[in-house]
Amino acid sequence: MSKVTVVGAGNVGATAANVIALREIADEVVMIDIKEGVSEGKAMDMMQTANLLDMNTRICGVTNNYEATAGSDVVVITSGIPRKPGMTREELIGVNAGIVKQVTESVLAHSPNAIIVCVSNPMDTMTYLIHKISGLPKNRIIGMGGALDSSRFKYYLSKALDANPNEIEGFVIGGHGDTTMIPMKRYAAYRGIPASTLLPAETLDKVAADTMVGGATLTKLLGTSAWYAPGAATAEVVEAILHDQKCMIPCSALLEGEYGEKDLCIGVPCILGKNGIEKIVEIDLNEEEKALFAKSAEAVHKTNAALPL
Repeated sequence: MSKVTVVGAGNVGATAANVIALREIADEVVMIDIKEGVSEGKAMDMMQTANLLDMNTRICGVTNNYEATAGSDVVVITSGIPRKPGMTREELIGVNAGIVKQVTESVLAHSPNAIIVCVSNPMDTMTYLIHKISGLPKNRIIGMGGALDSSRFKYYLSKALDANPNEIEGFVIGGHGDTTMIPMKRYAAYRGIPASTLLPAETLDKVAADTMVGGATLTKLLGTSAWYAPGAATAEVVEAILHDQKCMIPCSALLEGEYGEKDLCIGVPCILGKNGIEKIVEIDLNEEEKALFAKSAEAVHKTNAALPL
């Protein structure tokens, strides 16, 4: 029996829970929230689709009752305030750091062997905070951001190529921020054909630029952070872990010398399986990419320095 806890039953958390249940990634999903009735109501609403959608996963919702999360294999942390239009992910650090710290301590008290997937923003810094306060081995703490950024990159690539998104290859590394992420244009492909041979350089540059502000674009349109793609990206990470898929997914991982960085959580390609991050994949970067990665790392280090550690 596999069990997933999703902390935070807002738009992202509820969407992640729903996708995990619909795809039957886990046998049981527990949603927990601080607001009375929200997780209970959303769980009940989802369960009322079970017979309509032939869903076998059990979903329950609780308010501040971490005992109900006991024995979770994976814990997803989405807690914190969402972005408002014009707000950067970094501006959330003060409020969300306190929330993430309390949540991490609470879930580990009942699920000491869980793998933690961090979604809360600023995601790289919150992932780093979890490392600092939990004492967990580095493989058991994963920041989701790269999975989402890569999905957005592939979306914009598919639009530019007028192609099926499922036939597009592409990934993003670096910080999960509007100015720190690095869409890897050189590795983008359509059914193995380099995108650079199919699109003009200026079009590929625009795809990368649109990817970098993908979250801000949606925040401006919606008036709050997006949730469908973040929720689905979170479910993808959880599935790779619980089903031991050995998938290569860009995630925020603690670097200890990889890519020339130390004491930093930042997006890099990772092999995900039953042990969490089973391997950090070091791809070859050209000089331009190395410079962009170093600049991104410097920005994340600067954000980390504001943590109340």
